Amino acid sequence: MKDKHWRTFLITITAFFMVVFCLTPVVFMIVISLSEHPDFLSKQTEFRFTFNNFLNIIFTKNLHFPDYLKNSMAVSGISAIITVIIAALGAYAITRFKFPGKIYILLFILGISMFPQISIVGYIFKVMSNIGWINTYPALIFPYISWTLPLSLWILVSYFSQIPKEIDNAGLIDGCNRIQILIKLILPIAAPGLFSALLLAFISGFNEFLFALMLTTDFHSQTIPVGITLFQGLHGEIPWGNIMAASVISIIPVLILIFIFQKHIVQGLTRGAVKE
Repeated sequence: MKDKHWRTFLITITAFFMVVFCLTPVVFMIVISLSEHPDFLSKQTEFRFTFNNFLNIIFTKNLHFPDYLKNSMAVSGISAIITVIIAALGAYAITRFKFPGKIYILLFILGISMFPQISIVGYIFKVMSNIGWINTYPALIFPYISWTLPLSLWILVSYFSQIPKEIDNAGLIDGCNRIQILIKLILPIAAPGLFSALLLAFISGFNEFLFALMLTTDFHSQTIPVGITLFQGLHGEIPWGNIMAASVISIIPVLILIFIFQKHIVQGLTRGAVKE
């Protein structure tokens, strides 16, 4: 009985410290965004509550924060949707059709995803320059699709492999083709996995920095991570209040999606394992 109590105690303490460790930077970010002076922890200044930082980034035109937010939502949303569509088609083929080397295809795709961004961004920049896509949405959408596709494919392969093949056979008997079976039968059952892959792909694109920095030049296509780094005040000082306020606003869309689809995300990430 003592061992059980000790185990519960250790799990509780560990969970508590993990929550504090993860939330402390977020709380500090929120406090800074609501403070008139970002150095309020020093003895010379005191904390003064204000919403001016949020008003500045929303209504100051030369900061272009609404443009950065719009760009991030558009690029991340489009790339996530296309990624999940491609991953769903690939996962269905891998889990339903018999052909040699299926597992090696998955491992090959996973291996490609391990290449660091810095090793390929130069070549991508050259390609985008040659076709005239620099500072456009497609310049970010296509790299984001390639970057998030391996994870989405592995998630959906894991989920599709748990769906009985008898469902496909029943659909074939009723006269459905493979695309109809995928759309009408498999995808509704695999909705939690689809939501998980879609949200993770969206978050990855929303937070991506290097591609957005190298492939865009101004606020017409730059995303939030790049836009926030470009915030500057008078005489080049760093406006920490504006930066933190922009960071707080930028995490709201992601938090809303997580709260709405939390149940589906957990199911999609924890159900099943990859099968041959």
